[in-house]
Amino acid sequence: MSKHRDITCQLLVIGAGMAGMAASLFAARRGIDTVQVGLGGTIPFASGLLDLLGVYPVPAGQILTDPWEGMARLRRVSPAHPYTRIGNQDMQAAWRQCLGFLAEAGQPYVSQAERNMQVITPVGTVKTTYAVPHTMAAADDALVRRPPCLLVDFAGLKGFSARQIAATLGASWPDLRAVRLAVPRMQGELQPERLGRFLENGEHCRQIAATIHRRLDGARAVGLPAVVGVHRTRPNFEAMQQILGVPLFEIPTLLPSVPGLRLRETFEQHLPRLGVRAWYQHRVTAVEARRANEFRIGIGRDADGFRARTQAVILATGRFFGKGLHADRTAIRETLFDLPVDQPPQRDEWHHKDLLHPAGHAINRAGLAVDDCFRPVDVNGRRVYARLFAAGSILAHQDWVREKSGSGLAIGSAYAAVRACERLLG
Repeated sequence: MSKHRDITCQLLVIGAGMAGMAASLFAARRGIDTVQVGLGGTIPFASGLLDLLGVYPVPAGQILTDPWEGMARLRRVSPAHPYTRIGNQDMQAAWRQCLGFLAEAGQPYVSQAERNMQVITPVGTVKTTYAVPHTMAAADDALVRRPPCLLVDFAGLKGFSARQIAATLGASWPDLRAVRLAVPRMQGELQPERLGRFLENGEHCRQIAATIHRRLDGARAVGLPAVVGVHRTRPNFEAMQQILGVPLFEIPTLLPSVPGLRLRETFEQHLPRLGVRAWYQHRVTAVEARRANEFRIGIGRDADGFRARTQAVILATGRFFGKGLHADRTAIRETLFDLPVDQPPQRDEWHHKDLLHPAGHAINRAGLAVDDCFRPVDVNGRRVYARLFAAGSILAHQDWVREKSGSGLAIGSAYAAVRACERLLG
């Protein structure tokens, strides 16, 4: 017997990744009665950086300073790309709402609006992105000015070496020093999440900042791994920076990352406060009925199941990792509604022989083709359902990994789908 009663709603969002979270946010802001269901999502397996468009054209590997100019070129050259269905005005409105929500929830992000920013990666390369956690913002300025800088890591923290970062960047930034510190009251191998939970305690952060301060020796900036707490990041980070007296910035770690956890837990804690009825760690067990103006969807976790009756659905289940798509020996299929998947006609056309082919592999662009309202369509361009929408990486004709466009794709398509859904719901 289920402990949940069957429920009704105007909109059911399926998926708990960035597209699902953004869709739930935009729907709640518009007063749409929204239910969200999804498993863990991929947010913790991301760096916490929010890309818009970092590389275009992809085969040339051209890194973009201005993502908006890059999108204008992309729309001219790739008319089937999802970005061609999202105007700049809507994209900018979507980002304002999303970043505003994160700021209100205590995890502010910083962007330069008209240009991409740069951050240091855990292997010492430089990554271009659009919006960064406030804890990483000072890295953008440091990469321009290249001041004397102290890079810090912690004994036992795997996958992060301040010495390696300094060595990789040293040719272009000679005044980098690396130091390794012990974390008081922590022993053995450290995982980023474990250390991040430990540094929720402000006193622990202040002790580490005092230790770093004694090692500054003329450094005018400090970088350290992104582990300064999960929920109390802002006050703890600001306290550390005040003790140091110089700009401080976090550097992403290997995955899963603490900034990714911050992002996920911020959405999970604050979306219900906006009225979203969320069943995280639940999955869709069945699509039981599909009518003109209503879907009946089975939802469950283990033996605990119930049904949702909804007027509309936004499908934000991701690709293969999120199990929105599944590939067998002959074809790629969509796993819940059995929607048509735009894909190469032959299995041997999915991949190039060269693993690192500059243009990527055709399978990376497979997914759901949609109309201008982000409703999935069949091979003839006819919509499959009037009130079924799709958002995020499940969409066809994009390669978000190589384009460095994952968050922009998620946020922009979610915004467009919610707007279209609102119009249909009246």
